[in-house]
Amino acid sequence: MNIRKHLPWLGALLPVAQLQADERPNVVIIYIDDMGIGDVGCYGGRFAPTPNIDRLAEDGIRFEQYYSAAPVSSPSRCGLTTGLFPLEVGINTFLHERAGNRKCEQRDYLDDSLPSMARAFQQAGYATAHIGKWHMGGGRDVDDAPPITNYGFDEYVSTYESPDPDPAITATRWIWSAKDSVKRWRRTEYFVDRSIDFIKRHKGQPFFLNFWPDDMHTPWVPESLAKKNKTWETQPAFEPVLAELDRQIGRFVKALDEMGLTENTIVIFSSDNGPAPSFKSVRAAHLRGTKNSLYEGGIRMPFIIKYPKKIKPGQVNERSVLCAVDLYPSLCAIAGIPTEKGYKGDGQNYAKVLLGKSDAKRKTDLMWDFGRNKHFASPGNPYDRSPHLAIRSGKWKLLVNGDGSDARLYDMEKDRYEKNDVAADHPKIVKKLSEKVCAWYAQNRSKGVPATGK
Repeated sequence: MNIRKHLPWLGALLPVAQLQADERPNVVIIYIDDMGIGDVGCYGGRFAPTPNIDRLAEDGIRFEQYYSAAPVSSPSRCGLTTGLFPLEVGINTFLHERAGNRKCEQRDYLDDSLPSMARAFQQAGYATAHIGKWHMGGGRDVDDAPPITNYGFDEYVSTYESPDPDPAITATRWIWSAKDSVKRWRRTEYFVDRSIDFIKRHKGQPFFLNFWPDDMHTPWVPESLAKKNKTWETQPAFEPVLAELDRQIGRFVKALDEMGLTENTIVIFSSDNGPAPSFKSVRAAHLRGTKNSLYEGGIRMPFIIKYPKKIKPGQVNERSVLCAVDLYPSLCAIAGIPTEKGYKGDGQNYAKVLLGKSDAKRKTDLMWDFGRNKHFASPGNPYDRSPHLAIRSGKWKLLVNGDGSDARLYDMEKDRYEKNDVAADHPKIVKKLSEKVCAWYAQNRSKGVPATGK
Protein backbone atom coordinates (compact mmCIF):
# COMPACT_ATOMS: atom_id res chain seq x y z
CA MET A 1 0.00 0.00 0.00
CA ASN A 2 1.25 3.47 -0.90
CA ILE A 3 0.56 5.37 2.34
CA ARG A 4 1.25 8.80 0.87
CA LYS A 5 -1.14 8.21 -2.05
CA HIS A 6 -4.06 7.44 0.25
CA LEU A 7 -3.12 9.87 3.03
CA PRO A 8 -1.24 12.69 1.26
CA TRP A 9 -1.18 14.89 4.36
CA LEU A 10 0.96 12.23 6.06
CA GLY A 11 3.80 12.60 3.56
CA ALA A 12 5.04 15.78 5.17
CA LEU A 13 5.27 14.04 8.54
CA LEU A 14 7.05 10.83 7.51
CA PRO A 15 10.85 10.73 7.70
CA VAL A 16 12.40 10.01 4.30
CA ALA A 17 13.62 6.62 5.59
CA GLN A 18 9.96 5.54 5.91
CA LEU A 19 8.97 6.33 2.34
CA GLN A 20 7.71 3.38 0.33
CA ALA A 21 10.55 1.71 -1.59
CA ASP A 22 8.63 1.92 -4.86
CA GLU A 23 8.51 5.72 -4.56
CA ARG A 24 12.29 6.07 -4.50
CA PRO A 25 14.04 6.01 -7.87
CA ASN A 26 16.83 3.63 -8.69
CA VAL A 27 20.08 5.38 -9.65
CA VAL A 28 22.63 4.24 -12.24
CA ILE A 29 25.77 6.29 -12.92
CA ILE A 30 27.50 5.20 -16.14
CA TYR A 31 30.94 6.76 -15.88
CA ILE A 32 33.13 6.14 -18.92
CA ASP A 33 36.92 6.17 -18.71
CA ASP A 34 38.69 8.76 -20.92
CA MET A 35 35.75 9.42 -23.24
CA GLY A 36 35.84 12.77 -25.02
CA ILE A 37 32.73 14.81 -25.61
CA GLY A 38 33.35 14.42 -29.35
CA ASP A 39 33.16 10.62 -29.16
CA VAL A 40 29.37 10.61 -28.79
CA GLY A 41 27.06 10.92 -31.76
CA CYS A 42 24.57 13.29 -30.14
CA TYR A 43 27.47 15.67 -29.38
CA GLY A 44 28.64 15.56 -32.99
CA GLY A 45 30.85 12.45 -32.84
CA ARG A 46 31.39 10.60 -36.11
CA PHE A 47 33.95 7.91 -35.26
CA ALA A 48 31.39 5.16 -34.86
CA PRO A 49 27.61 5.21 -34.51
CA THR A 50 26.46 5.45 -30.87
CA PRO A 51 22.70 4.92 -31.26
CA ASN A 52 22.14 3.59 -27.74
CA ILE A 53 23.91 6.46 -26.02
CA ASP A 54 22.14 8.89 -28.33
CA ARG A 55 18.82 7.30 -27.39
CA LEU A 56 19.50 8.10 -23.73
CA ALA A 57 19.69 11.75 -24.77
CA GLU A 58 16.52 11.46 -26.86
CA ASP A 59 14.73 10.03 -23.83
CA GLY A 60 16.08 12.61 -21.37
CA ILE A 61 18.26 15.73 -21.19
CA ARG A 62 21.61 16.42 -22.81
CA PHE A 63 23.74 19.05 -21.07
CA GLU A 64 26.25 21.21 -22.91
CA GLN A 65 28.11 22.73 -19.96
CA TYR A 66 28.91 19.89 -17.59
CA TYR A 67 32.36 19.58 -16.02
CA SER A 68 34.27 16.73 -14.44
CA ALA A 69 36.00 17.48 -11.15
CA ALA A 70 39.45 16.89 -12.68
CA PRO A 71 41.13 16.21 -16.03
CA VAL A 72 42.31 12.73 -15.00
CA SER A 73 40.84 9.60 -13.50
CA SER A 74 41.38 9.34 -9.73
CA PRO A 75 40.60 12.92 -8.67
CA SER A 76 37.64 13.03 -11.04
CA ARG A 77 36.17 9.92 -9.42
CA CYS A 78 36.87 11.24 -5.93
CA GLY A 79 35.06 14.49 -6.73
CA LEU A 80 31.98 12.66 -7.97
CA THR A 81 31.98 10.29 -4.98
CA THR A 82 32.44 12.88 -2.23
CA GLY A 83 30.92 16.04 -3.68
CA LEU A 84 34.20 17.78 -2.82
CA PHE A 85 36.80 19.36 -5.08
CA PRO A 86 39.65 16.81 -5.34
CA LEU A 87 42.26 19.24 -3.99
CA GLU A 88 40.34 19.20 -0.70
CA VAL A 89 40.56 15.41 -0.37
CA GLY A 90 44.28 15.24 -1.21
CA ILE A 91 44.02 13.41 -4.55
CA ASN A 92 45.72 15.44 -7.29
CA THR A 93 46.30 13.08 -10.22
CA PHE A 94 45.92 9.40 -11.05
CA LEU A 95 46.87 7.16 -8.14
CA HIS A 96 49.95 5.06 -8.74
CA GLU A 97 52.94 3.78 -6.73
CA ARG A 98 53.62 5.32 -3.32
CA ALA A 99 56.76 7.08 -4.56
CA GLY A 100 54.89 8.59 -7.47
CA ASN A 101 52.07 9.72 -5.21
CA ARG A 102 54.56 11.53 -2.99
CA LYS A 103 56.08 13.31 -6.00
CA CYS A 104 52.62 14.54 -6.95
CA GLU A 105 51.92 15.57 -3.35
CA GLN A 106 48.94 13.30 -2.94
CA ARG A 107 47.63 10.55 -0.69
CA ASP A 108 47.68 6.89 -1.62
CA TYR A 109 43.90 6.48 -1.47
CA LEU A 110 40.65 8.29 -0.79
CA ASP A 111 40.09 8.62 2.94
CA ASP A 112 37.08 6.45 3.81
CA SER A 113 36.01 8.85 6.56
CA LEU A 114 35.14 11.43 3.89
CA PRO A 115 31.60 11.71 2.48
CA SER A 116 30.39 9.14 -0.04
CA MET A 117 27.28 9.42 -2.17
CA ALA A 118 26.86 5.63 -2.17
CA ARG A 119 26.93 5.59 1.62
CA ALA A 120 24.06 8.10 1.75
CA PHE A 121 21.96 5.83 -0.47
CA GLN A 122 22.97 2.75 1.50
CA GLN A 123 21.93 4.41 4.76
CA ALA A 124 18.54 5.17 3.18
CA GLY A 125 17.94 1.47 2.50
CA TYR A 126 19.24 1.16 -1.05
CA ALA A 127 21.15 -1.87 -2.33
CA THR A 128 24.46 -0.49 -3.57
CA ALA A 129 27.10 -1.81 -5.97
CA HIS A 130 30.23 -0.59 -7.73
CA ILE A 131 30.97 -2.44 -10.97
CA GLY A 132 33.94 -1.39 -13.10
CA LYS A 133 37.01 0.75 -12.69
CA TRP A 134 37.63 2.04 -9.15
CA HIS A 135 40.98 3.89 -9.09
CA MET A 136 40.40 5.67 -5.79
CA GLY A 137 43.01 3.61 -3.94
CA GLY A 138 44.65 0.21 -3.95
CA GLY A 139 46.76 -1.63 -6.49
CA ARG A 140 50.41 -1.39 -7.48
CA ASP A 141 52.38 -1.19 -4.21
CA VAL A 142 49.52 0.34 -2.18
CA ASP A 143 48.35 -2.61 -0.09
CA ASP A 144 46.62 -0.79 2.79
CA ALA A 145 43.77 0.97 0.95
CA PRO A 146 40.33 0.58 2.59
CA PRO A 147 37.98 -2.01 1.08
CA ILE A 148 35.42 -0.69 -1.37
CA THR A 149 32.66 -1.64 1.06
CA ASN A 150 33.91 1.10 3.42
CA TYR A 151 32.59 3.68 0.98
CA GLY A 152 29.00 2.48 1.15
CA PHE A 153 28.92 -0.35 -1.37
CA ASP A 154 27.32 -3.68 -0.52
CA GLU A 155 29.20 -5.41 -3.31
CA TYR A 156 31.65 -4.67 -6.09
CA VAL A 157 33.54 -5.87 -9.14
CA SER A 158 36.73 -3.93 -9.79
CA THR A 159 39.81 -3.74 -12.00
CA TYR A 160 43.49 -3.92 -11.07
CA GLU A 161 43.53 -0.34 -9.76
CA SER A 162 41.61 -1.26 -6.62
CA PRO A 163 42.06 -3.00 -3.24
CA ASP A 164 40.48 -6.28 -4.38
CA PRO A 165 40.52 -6.74 -8.17
CA ASP A 166 38.37 -9.36 -9.84
CA PRO A 167 40.62 -12.30 -10.83
CA ALA A 168 38.67 -12.79 -14.08
CA ILE A 169 40.03 -9.49 -15.43
CA THR A 170 43.34 -9.17 -13.59
CA ALA A 171 45.62 -12.07 -14.45
CA THR A 172 48.46 -9.53 -14.27
CA ARG A 173 48.90 -6.11 -12.67
CA TRP A 174 47.96 -4.10 -15.72
CA ILE A 175 44.89 -2.86 -17.57
CA TRP A 176 44.55 -6.17 -19.38
CA SER A 177 46.35 -9.42 -20.13
CA ALA A 178 45.97 -12.09 -22.76
CA LYS A 179 45.76 -14.48 -19.80
CA ASP A 180 42.58 -12.85 -18.43
CA SER A 181 39.67 -15.29 -18.49
CA VAL A 182 37.44 -12.37 -19.52
CA LYS A 183 39.22 -10.80 -22.47
CA ARG A 184 39.68 -7.07 -22.85
CA TRP A 185 37.16 -6.83 -25.71
CA ARG A 186 34.49 -8.55 -23.56
CA ARG A 187 35.05 -6.61 -20.36
CA THR A 188 32.16 -4.16 -20.70
CA GLU A 189 29.93 -7.11 -21.56
CA TYR A 190 31.11 -8.73 -18.32
CA PHE A 191 30.36 -5.57 -16.35
CA VAL A 192 26.87 -5.44 -17.88
CA ASP A 193 26.29 -9.08 -16.96
CA ARG A 194 27.33 -8.43 -13.37
CA SER A 195 25.22 -5.25 -13.20
CA ILE A 196 22.12 -7.05 -14.42
CA ASP A 197 22.74 -9.86 -11.96
CA PHE A 198 23.03 -7.36 -9.10
CA ILE A 199 19.74 -5.72 -10.03
CA LYS A 200 17.89 -9.02 -10.38
CA ARG A 201 19.07 -10.19 -6.97
CA HIS A 202 17.62 -7.06 -5.35
CA LYS A 203 14.20 -7.11 -6.92
CA GLY A 204 11.79 -4.99 -4.90
CA GLN A 205 14.56 -2.93 -3.28
CA PRO A 206 15.72 0.41 -4.67
CA PHE A 207 19.29 0.27 -5.92
CA PHE A 208 22.25 2.58 -6.47
CA LEU A 209 24.74 1.35 -9.08
CA ASN A 210 28.09 2.67 -10.26
CA PHE A 211 28.61 1.13 -13.70
CA TRP A 212 32.09 2.39 -14.65
CA PRO A 213 33.50 0.78 -17.84
CA ASP A 214 37.19 1.22 -18.61
CA ASP A 215 37.60 0.12 -22.23
CA MET A 216 37.71 3.64 -23.70
CA HIS A 217 41.04 4.05 -21.89
CA THR A 218 43.98 2.90 -23.98
CA PRO A 219 45.00 0.31 -24.97
CA TRP A 220 42.02 -0.21 -27.25
CA VAL A 221 41.93 -3.94 -27.88
CA PRO A 222 39.16 -5.11 -30.19
CA GLU A 223 39.24 -8.85 -30.77
CA SER A 224 40.30 -8.40 -34.40
CA LEU A 225 43.48 -6.57 -33.33
CA ALA A 226 44.25 -8.37 -30.08
CA LYS A 227 47.64 -9.61 -31.32
CA LYS A 228 48.68 -6.37 -33.03
CA ASN A 229 49.76 -4.17 -30.15
CA LYS A 230 51.26 -1.53 -32.44
CA THR A 231 47.70 -0.61 -33.47
CA TRP A 232 46.19 -0.34 -29.99
CA GLU A 233 46.25 3.48 -29.85
CA THR A 234 45.07 4.13 -33.39
CA GLN A 235 41.71 5.09 -34.82
CA PRO A 236 41.13 1.65 -36.42
CA ALA A 237 41.33 0.15 -32.91
CA PHE A 238 39.34 2.92 -31.25
CA GLU A 239 36.27 2.77 -33.48
CA PRO A 240 35.22 -0.86 -32.86
CA VAL A 241 35.82 -0.44 -29.11
CA LEU A 242 33.51 2.60 -29.08
CA ALA A 243 30.89 0.71 -31.09
CA GLU A 244 31.05 -2.25 -28.69
CA LEU A 245 30.71 0.04 -25.66
CA ASP A 246 27.56 1.51 -27.19
CA ARG A 247 26.14 -1.96 -27.89
CA GLN A 248 26.66 -3.03 -24.29
CA ILE A 249 25.05 0.12 -22.93
CA GLY A 250 22.09 -0.67 -25.16
CA ARG A 251 21.96 -4.19 -23.75
CA PHE A 252 21.96 -2.83 -20.20
CA VAL A 253 19.17 -0.35 -20.92
CA LYS A 254 17.14 -3.09 -22.62
CA ALA A 255 17.50 -5.24 -19.50
CA LEU A 256 16.05 -2.41 -17.40
CA ASP A 257 13.11 -2.31 -19.82
CA GLU A 258 12.58 -6.06 -19.60
CA MET A 259 12.61 -5.93 -15.79
CA GLY A 260 10.03 -3.13 -15.81
CA LEU A 261 12.42 -0.70 -14.12
CA THR A 262 12.89 1.98 -16.78
CA GLU A 263 10.19 4.39 -15.63
CA ASN A 264 11.55 4.80 -12.11
CA THR A 265 15.29 4.56 -12.80
CA ILE A 266 17.60 7.54 -13.13
CA VAL A 267 20.32 6.75 -15.67
CA ILE A 268 23.24 9.18 -15.89
CA PHE A 269 25.85 8.94 -18.63
CA SER A 270 29.14 10.85 -18.44
CA SER A 271 32.94 10.55 -18.52
CA ASP A 272 35.70 11.06 -15.98
CA ASN A 273 37.96 13.29 -18.11
CA GLY A 274 38.97 14.24 -21.60
CA PRO A 275 40.43 11.95 -24.25
CA ALA A 276 43.97 10.77 -24.91
CA PRO A 277 44.92 10.55 -27.68
CA SER A 278 42.48 13.11 -29.01
CA PHE A 279 43.10 12.63 -32.76
CA LYS A 280 43.93 16.31 -33.29
CA SER A 281 41.16 17.44 -30.90
CA VAL A 282 38.36 15.72 -32.84
CA ARG A 283 37.59 13.51 -29.83
CA ALA A 284 37.30 16.69 -27.72
CA ALA A 285 34.82 18.20 -30.24
CA HIS A 286 37.61 20.62 -31.20
CA LEU A 287 37.69 22.16 -27.74
CA ARG A 288 41.15 23.20 -26.63
CA GLY A 289 42.83 20.67 -24.34
CA THR A 290 42.78 16.93 -23.71
CA LYS A 291 43.18 14.64 -20.73
CA ASN A 292 45.61 16.24 -18.22
CA SER A 293 44.60 19.78 -19.22
CA LEU A 294 42.34 22.32 -17.54
CA TYR A 295 41.27 23.69 -20.89
CA GLU A 296 37.74 22.69 -21.85
CA GLY A 297 38.75 19.55 -23.75
CA GLY A 298 40.12 18.07 -20.54
CA ILE A 299 37.17 18.79 -18.25
CA ARG A 300 34.01 19.55 -20.27
CA MET A 301 32.29 16.20 -20.59
CA PRO A 302 29.22 14.64 -22.15
CA PHE A 303 26.40 14.47 -19.63
CA ILE A 304 23.02 12.87 -20.19
CA ILE A 305 20.29 12.10 -17.65
CA LYS A 306 17.21 9.98 -18.27
CA TYR A 307 14.40 9.51 -15.74
CA PRO A 308 11.10 8.85 -17.56
CA LYS A 309 8.97 9.23 -14.44
CA LYS A 310 10.02 12.86 -13.97
CA ILE A 311 11.97 14.09 -17.03
CA LYS A 312 10.36 15.18 -20.29
CA PRO A 313 12.34 13.61 -23.16
CA GLY A 314 14.27 15.35 -25.91
CA GLN A 315 15.63 18.31 -23.94
CA VAL A 316 18.96 20.08 -24.44
CA ASN A 317 20.29 22.37 -21.72
CA GLU A 318 22.91 24.77 -23.09
CA ARG A 319 22.78 27.34 -20.27
CA SER A 320 23.26 25.59 -16.91
CA VAL A 321 26.81 25.01 -15.67
CA LEU A 322 27.04 21.75 -13.71
CA CYS A 323 29.89 19.73 -12.21
CA ALA A 324 30.41 16.20 -10.91
CA VAL A 325 30.50 17.55 -7.34
CA ASP A 326 26.84 18.58 -7.73
CA LEU A 327 25.61 15.02 -8.21
CA TYR A 328 25.75 13.94 -4.56
CA PRO A 329 23.39 16.61 -3.14
CA SER A 330 21.26 16.74 -6.30
CA LEU A 331 20.59 13.00 -6.57
CA CYS A 332 19.85 12.74 -2.86
CA ALA A 333 17.31 15.52 -3.26
CA ILE A 334 15.68 13.86 -6.28
CA ALA A 335 15.50 10.53 -4.43
CA GLY A 336 14.07 12.19 -1.31
CA ILE A 337 16.85 10.93 0.94
CA PRO A 338 19.20 12.86 3.25
CA THR A 339 22.88 13.33 2.63
CA GLU A 340 25.15 11.88 5.33
CA LYS A 341 24.92 13.53 8.73
CA GLY A 342 27.01 16.69 8.83
CA TYR A 343 27.70 16.61 5.09
CA LYS A 344 29.25 19.80 3.75
CA GLY A 345 30.40 19.57 0.16
CA ASP A 346 31.36 21.89 -2.67
CA GLY A 347 28.49 20.71 -4.82
CA GLN A 348 25.12 22.40 -5.00
CA ASN A 349 21.61 20.97 -5.15
CA TYR A 350 20.62 21.35 -8.80
CA ALA A 351 17.78 18.83 -8.69
CA LYS A 352 15.44 21.14 -10.60
CA VAL A 353 18.02 21.61 -13.33
CA LEU A 354 18.64 17.85 -13.62
CA LEU A 355 14.89 17.24 -13.85
CA GLY A 356 14.49 19.83 -16.61
CA LYS A 357 12.41 22.15 -14.44
CA SER A 358 14.95 24.97 -14.57
CA ASP A 359 17.94 26.14 -16.58
CA ALA A 360 19.21 28.44 -13.86
CA LYS A 361 22.72 29.76 -14.05
CA ARG A 362 25.25 28.64 -11.49
CA LYS A 363 25.40 30.49 -8.16
CA THR A 364 28.79 29.23 -6.96
CA ASP A 365 32.22 29.07 -8.59
CA LEU A 366 33.93 25.89 -9.76
CA MET A 367 37.66 25.37 -9.15
CA TRP A 368 40.29 22.90 -10.31
CA ASP A 369 43.93 22.09 -9.59
CA PHE A 370 46.08 19.91 -11.81
CA GLY A 371 49.76 19.86 -12.77
CA ARG A 372 51.50 21.80 -10.01
CA ASN A 373 54.94 20.32 -10.68
CA LYS A 374 57.02 18.45 -13.29
CA HIS A 375 55.88 15.01 -12.10
CA PHE A 376 52.37 15.43 -13.48
CA ALA A 377 51.53 14.16 -16.98
CA SER A 378 50.76 16.84 -19.55
CA PRO A 379 49.34 16.89 -23.10
CA GLY A 380 51.79 16.29 -25.90
CA ASN A 381 50.75 19.43 -27.76
CA PRO A 382 52.04 22.54 -25.93
CA TYR A 383 48.93 24.45 -27.06
CA ASP A 384 46.81 22.17 -24.85
CA ARG A 385 48.92 22.59 -21.70
CA SER A 386 47.30 24.82 -19.11
CA PRO A 387 48.35 26.64 -15.93
CA HIS A 388 47.63 24.39 -12.95
CA LEU A 389 44.64 26.23 -11.48
CA ALA A 390 41.30 27.11 -13.06
CA ILE A 391 38.11 28.80 -11.88
CA ARG A 392 34.76 29.12 -13.66
CA SER A 393 32.74 32.08 -12.36
CA GLY A 394 29.64 32.99 -14.35
CA LYS A 395 30.70 33.44 -17.95
CA TRP A 396 34.35 33.85 -17.01
CA LYS A 397 36.98 31.15 -16.89
CA LEU A 398 40.43 31.99 -15.53
CA LEU A 399 43.52 29.80 -15.68
CA VAL A 400 46.50 30.75 -13.52
CA ASN A 401 49.41 29.27 -11.60
CA GLY A 402 49.39 29.05 -7.82
CA ASP A 403 51.84 31.95 -7.51
CA GLY A 404 49.55 34.18 -9.56
CA SER A 405 51.58 33.96 -12.76
CA ASP A 406 50.47 33.27 -16.31
CA ALA A 407 46.84 34.36 -15.85
CA ARG A 408 44.61 33.68 -18.85
CA LEU A 409 40.96 34.79 -19.04
CA TYR A 410 38.24 33.54 -21.38
CA ASP A 411 34.63 34.58 -21.94
CA MET A 412 32.91 31.20 -22.13
CA GLU A 413 29.73 32.63 -23.65
CA LYS A 414 31.65 33.93 -26.66
CA ASP A 415 34.73 31.69 -26.72
CA ARG A 416 34.14 28.10 -25.68
CA TYR A 417 37.20 27.10 -27.73
CA GLU A 418 39.45 29.33 -25.60
CA LYS A 419 41.18 31.01 -28.50
CA ASN A 420 41.07 34.60 -27.25
CA ASP A 421 42.75 35.43 -23.95
CA VAL A 422 41.10 38.67 -22.75
CA ALA A 423 43.03 39.01 -19.46
CA ALA A 424 44.57 42.31 -20.53
CA ASP A 425 41.12 43.79 -21.13
CA HIS A 426 39.70 42.87 -17.71
CA PRO A 427 42.38 43.39 -15.03
CA LYS A 428 39.87 43.67 -12.16
CA ILE A 429 38.25 40.34 -13.01
CA VAL A 430 41.66 38.72 -13.35
CA LYS A 431 42.72 40.06 -9.95
CA LYS A 432 39.50 38.98 -8.21
CA LEU A 433 39.43 35.45 -9.63
CA SER A 434 43.19 34.92 -9.30
CA GLU A 435 43.11 35.86 -5.64
CA LYS A 436 40.17 33.55 -4.97
CA VAL A 437 41.52 30.43 -6.67
CA CYS A 438 45.09 30.97 -5.43
CA ALA A 439 43.86 31.39 -1.85
CA TRP A 440 41.85 28.17 -2.19
CA TYR A 441 44.94 26.37 -3.45
CA ALA A 442 47.15 27.71 -0.67
CA GLN A 443 44.61 26.70 1.98
CA ASN A 444 44.21 23.13 0.71
CA ARG A 445 47.42 22.05 -1.01
CA SER A 446 48.87 20.42 2.13
CA LYS A 447 45.96 17.95 2.38
CA GLY A 448 47.72 15.59 0.02
CA VAL A 449 51.07 15.10 1.71
CA PRO A 450 50.84 12.72 4.72
CA ALA A 451 53.62 10.13 4.94
CA THR A 452 51.11 7.26 5.09
CA GLY A 453 48.16 6.81 2.76
CA LYS A 454 45.58 8.24 5.14
